[in-house]
Amino acid sequence: MMKLSFTKMHGCGNDYIYMDCFRQQVLEPAQLSRTLSRPHFGIGGDGLILILPSGRADAKMRIFNRDGSEGKMCGNGIRCVAKYLYDSGIVSKRDMRIDTLSGVKEVQVHPQENGPFLVTVDMGPAILNPPDIPVLLPGNRVVERQVELSEGQETITCVSMGNPHCVVFRPQVAKLDLEQEGPRFETAPIFPQGVNTEFVQVIGENQLQMRVWERGSGETLACGTGACASAVAAVLTGRCNPREPVQVVLRGGTLSIRDTGTTILMTGQAQTVFTGEVEL
Repeated sequence: MMKLSFTKMHGCGNDYIYMDCFRQQVLEPAQLSRTLSRPHFGIGGDGLILILPSGRADAKMRIFNRDGSEGKMCGNGIRCVAKYLYDSGIVSKRDMRIDTLSGVKEVQVHPQENGPFLVTVDMGPAILNPPDIPVLLPGNRVVERQVELSEGQETITCVSMGNPHCVVFRPQVAKLDLEQEGPRFETAPIFPQGVNTEFVQVIGENQLQMRVWERGSGETLACGTGACASAVAAVLTGRCNPREPVQVVLRGGTLSIRDTGTTILMTGQAQTVFTGEVEL
């Protein structure tokens, strides 16, 4: 038997199992994610995130989805990694750099005595070039493009924030059946690596409501990169003012997204749920 320590954390309800690999070794993380992410028979969560040493940053994160596939970036996850690094003393400064498969991200923590622990992440610029997303469609951008998917046409905007996103604006997103809608996009042939799909409704001035179907995980309560992609798509299609932050209301909380013109800044909470030890 082997014992591993873990911390359960969430950002806007997007919950992962975090393992500190500065102090322990984790083998076969893909299989471990499949095992531990199951509700009832495991810890339960959207996946597994490893916090590791890095040769080019303060720390490195690796993300494994519920199905064991490895993700390049997780906006809610990186905020929780920053909180863990700060709270544990591994990184004592408020400005830190975290290495991901999507590059090194600049992160700033905002601890507060009587309020939520907030983290701002420089997510880098939005990627709109179709081959870099990737999406198999012609042109320089896919913005409000009509495409044929199974069971009908859709109007989509495609963005990468380190992982591929497809944003669809719909009325009354709260009533959508994502178990039916999500797989239509995730498995569409135009997305060779699958896609995270955001179903978005404009609910106020620079305010969006969003639900997300994540590749490899299904519907989750929140997606940080998806919130960034939704805000970018709303600005590109004239639904939001580019000069003001966009508030994205998710099932698990709200994220503030600001486009500086050169990069996308995401600010939101990071929370620890509990710590524990699992025997394998």
